[in-house]
Amino acid sequence: GLSTRGWSHSKAGLQTYTQFAFERVSRAEVIPRISCRFAEPLRRYGRSKFQWLSIDLKSLLIFITFSVRSQDIRNTVGNIPMEWYKDYPHIGYDLEGKKIFKPIRNKDELDEFLDKMENPDYWRTVQDKMTGADIRLSDEQVDLVHRLQQGKFGDVNFNEYEPAIDFFSNEVMIHPVTNRPQDKRSFIPSLIEKEKVGKLVHAIKMGWIKPHRPKETTPQYYDLWAKEDPNSILGRHKMHIPAPKMKLPGHEESYNPPPEYLMSEEERLAWEQQDPEYRKLSFLPQKLACLRAVPAYSRFIHERFERCLDLYLCPRQRKMRVNVNPEDLIPKLPKPKDLQPFPTTQSLVYRGHSSLVRSISISPSGQWLVSGSDDCTVRFWEVSTARCLKTVEVGGAVKGVAWNPNLSICLVAVSYDDTVVLLNPGLGDRLVCTATDQLISSYEEPEEVKDQPVQWAVAEGEGHEQGHRLILKHPKAVRQVTWHGKGDYLACVIPDNGSSLQVVIHQVSKRRTQNPFRKNKGLVQCVSFHPIRPYFFVATQRYVRVYNLIKQELTKKLMANCKWISSMAIHPGGDNVICGSYDCRLAWFDLDLSTKPYKVLRQHKKALRSVAYHRHYPLFVSGSDDGNVIVCHGMVYNDLLQNPLIVPVKVLKGHTITHDLGVLDVTFHPTQPWVFSSGADGTVRLFT
Repeated sequence: GLSTRGWSHSKAGLQTYTQFAFERVSRAEVIPRISCRFAEPLRRYGRSKFQWLSIDLKSLLIFITFSVRSQDIRNTVGNIPMEWYKDYPHIGYDLEGKKIFKPIRNKDELDEFLDKMENPDYWRTVQDKMTGADIRLSDEQVDLVHRLQQGKFGDVNFNEYEPAIDFFSNEVMIHPVTNRPQDKRSFIPSLIEKEKVGKLVHAIKMGWIKPHRPKETTPQYYDLWAKEDPNSILGRHKMHIPAPKMKLPGHEESYNPPPEYLMSEEERLAWEQQDPEYRKLSFLPQKLACLRAVPAYSRFIHERFERCLDLYLCPRQRKMRVNVNPEDLIPKLPKPKDLQPFPTTQSLVYRGHSSLVRSISISPSGQWLVSGSDDCTVRFWEVSTARCLKTVEVGGAVKGVAWNPNLSICLVAVSYDDTVVLLNPGLGDRLVCTATDQLISSYEEPEEVKDQPVQWAVAEGEGHEQGHRLILKHPKAVRQVTWHGKGDYLACVIPDNGSSLQVVIHQVSKRRTQNPFRKNKGLVQCVSFHPIRPYFFVATQRYVRVYNLIKQELTKKLMANCKWISSMAIHPGGDNVICGSYDCRLAWFDLDLSTKPYKVLRQHKKALRSVAYHRHYPLFVSGSDDGNVIVCHGMVYNDLLQNPLIVPVKVLKGHTITHDLGVLDVTFHPTQPWVFSSGADGTVRLFT
């Protein structure tokens, strides 16, 4: 509004222009267009003051004009994202529609650094995104930012802890604060809502609106092998594998097959006894008179289901074959001739039992052998001649026998039904037999008699003459007996899943019985003492737990990775364990290596019944229901960095399978590389 257009530049014109300008300034008509810091002094001093100061009026007007114009440069584009003008030299438009150019910012990083180091107000300078200019924050604005950063209120004078006004005091008033009656709509149903609900109900009845129902997700089935056409895209794919073709029917599937394809009665019985996975044919060939007499195939749905499983489990990705020499994949094992001695031939057969021989044990001297059978007898044999020296009858089928490993004691533990009998066979050195009887008869009962889960009794009369010395009555049937290495402790297994009394340990010298476990985890199958350390091994169906008898705590838990453990043996060194199972597996554990099997052997075709280590030679043996005894070389090295060497060396045959049972127990000779085996055919065999 202070433009000089239309005015003469003469002296009179300048005076007239100056007068007009000061009149407008004094009336503050230009305040909306100029800064307040110029309008206030013009109001305060008026025209006379400026005349008294003798200021060049033209210079003052030019200054005011430029000040007004500089203050008028502001962004007038409105509240829009400023990124729209990022690539343009201007930042908006003024009231006249002209571009407002961005301030020139040609500072590089060096200028920015120098400004940061030299300018004391650098820390309070910010850039206005609307105009692009640098603005220095005042002290009030800096204080406002600090207060907001500290989570305080922006207003300094605001008191956030003002005293609360107690509108509803604890003083009971006579009259209520408000006595306004309730509205009628608070207790009368709304007519508008009733009308809306009626419309919705009518629309639902007419079917215009369907209430929301959860979508039923039906499974989508598709054929994995649908696109087998070689001309299709999938068929022409390089990695495509077509579905495996079914085997075409042969002569044996005919309704009138040739006679050589029909099974005889013996072949049919053998076929029925085999497992389905081992049968060559899944059906029995039949000969029918005509095609009309062919019945419906009973295994049709079953075979269709197996076909679907085959297609589902068939790999649909082609893997490139690696050119490897097959001989390189076979581990290089030493020759069996280099691993001798080990038993190779059957030398003696001990005949005399009339039923299953379930358990055998050999004396620590290696001269005598004891066997227990289901014919309720215990027989003592001379090893070198296979002559039966003594037969002791007991009151039930013998489940287990164990010879005391102590050379200074001549005792044999025999278990049948719920009874364990300690026998003195009277064989060998008479001094040892006499010392054993004196040890048992010298027992003195303590003054305080404690209740025990097992009843101890001394044999008398005819039983004493046969060799019975002590009789231990248990609450239930005893399955296994085993001695400690020193010969004073005897462990018994009473398998009963519902009872906590599954394992008991007897001390013969003090005639004391103890139950080491308050609660058994699982059905106990067999137990064994560690040959050197005070450890106790307990095998359940799937696990082998190792307990420390001194600390009375669980040390390790071995996972056998099999369905049902049947037997267990501990290496004389004490750091390795083998377990046999009913699912044809033999697991070797290295206790220093892992709690999982170091190696699993699947050499037998049927269930394993017994396993055993040799005391001195690097040999272990396993007996199975397939009638075979497999001898393996198992060398354990003193070097902890070298793994045990396990090599099967010999398969020993001789037992006859009776009632689907083969070899029931195996044990080694204490000093010679000989192995004894007992079977369901009622014989005990010696392999040397």
